[in-house]
Amino acid sequence: MKYVSTRGQAPVLSFEEAMLTGLARDGGLYVPETVPTMSADEIAGLAGLSYEEVAFKVMRPFIGEEFTDRELEACIRHAYAGFGHAARAPIKQLAANHFLLELFHGPTLAFKDFAMQLIGHLFQTALEKRGEKITIVGATSGDTGSAAIEAFRGLDNVDVFILFPHGRVSDVQRRQMTTPVEGNVHALAVDGDFDDCQARLKDMFNHFEFRDAVGLAGVNSINWARVLAQVVYYFTSAVSLGAPHRKVSFTVPTGNFGDIFAGYIAREMGLPIEKLVIATNQNDILHRTLETGVYAKAGVTPSISPSMDIQVSSNFERALFDAYGRDGAVVAKQMEDLANGEFKISQGAMEFLREVFNSGRASEDETRAAIKDVHDETGEVICPHSAVGVKVAKEHLGAVPMITLATAHPAKFPDAVKEACGMDAPLPGRMSDLFEREERVTRVPNDLTAIETLIHNRTGR
Repeated sequence: MKYVSTRGQAPVLSFEEAMLTGLARDGGLYVPETVPTMSADEIAGLAGLSYEEVAFKVMRPFIGEEFTDRELEACIRHAYAGFGHAARAPIKQLAANHFLLELFHGPTLAFKDFAMQLIGHLFQTALEKRGEKITIVGATSGDTGSAAIEAFRGLDNVDVFILFPHGRVSDVQRRQMTTPVEGNVHALAVDGDFDDCQARLKDMFNHFEFRDAVGLAGVNSINWARVLAQVVYYFTSAVSLGAPHRKVSFTVPTGNFGDIFAGYIAREMGLPIEKLVIATNQNDILHRTLETGVYAKAGVTPSISPSMDIQVSSNFERALFDAYGRDGAVVAKQMEDLANGEFKISQGAMEFLREVFNSGRASEDETRAAIKDVHDETGEVICPHSAVGVKVAKEHLGAVPMITLATAHPAKFPDAVKEACGMDAPLPGRMSDLFEREERVTRVPNDLTAIETLIHNRTGR
């Protein structure tokens, strides 16, 4: 299995190389040269298997020979051993033909744990065999950072630096990043928004002298291994509702497009998905793009669903690559245009995207109303991001079962939940002392040189 860049000018890599590299040297994102498919019989054969067994069968064809079956099985087993639910990703029914896929039973209470816990073990296995040490730098709008820190804290082969927008994540999200005591973990509060954090991360990857000096690696959703790990729960949930003999649809609250792109990969593999619905909050660039055919940045407005407060959805580039027939030169030109604020998508590419994806948006009031409605109707308490998904999903319900992804535990956003439905959302027992722990955080300007200097000094490289 080989991986190519969406911009067509970077070396073709193996899975392990693409995972450790993160962003391609031409600025693009790695995608598989071809997507392996599963037959209807193979998908039907997933019924009754454990989450770990399904993960192995779904991911194995993408990984190639660098990891043996035994190594991959061990990484998967260790990755999900600490999850708080035996099913790992259980489903609950909200209404007729509407189901909620709970993705918040991992150690940091967010869907990012499904990928990050696995990547931690894959990285460690690969680095130990290579005898190498790397520096992981990530940008987060809230959940990726804590999931990355939890996955890599205390590892000998890795230093972890997480950039997050100062004052724009919830208190729980911030403390999950700033309270770990391990010396290889560094939380950096950037004076800016998430797009600024993500831009500085990409700048570091494109500064090859710095990248090579510190052994830079990335675990944002730009990393293909992140997307691959998320493909698995599309299969487990769909099979539990009757796939492949029965079609299913998914609604995905998303800002950076990685989680719904994983659904697209599942569809390409043969999973019978009728609709993939993009759910956005008031920062609705993805919804606007599907409606207008123009990807035009606007300012980021802080919301009660902060992990979706994004205007540069990095993984959308992967979808564009397929929409343009895998023409890397066209994608590279569109990304150049985006630097000036917007790009226009061709009619043919838009027809491709609209055939695969639907979309919708939820205002702040609609998000609060969805939290209240779900609690009133079912007794369930959901987070604001999941509520955005529920609101948009209701607009796309039909004869085919709809699965809405619940991407975070409501306890990560207690103020928004309490305001919406009057209910407290307590942290699980294992995290009950979170607000008593001492914080370790460094505030940094939105400046590439300052951030790179800090990383040089902390790593000694």
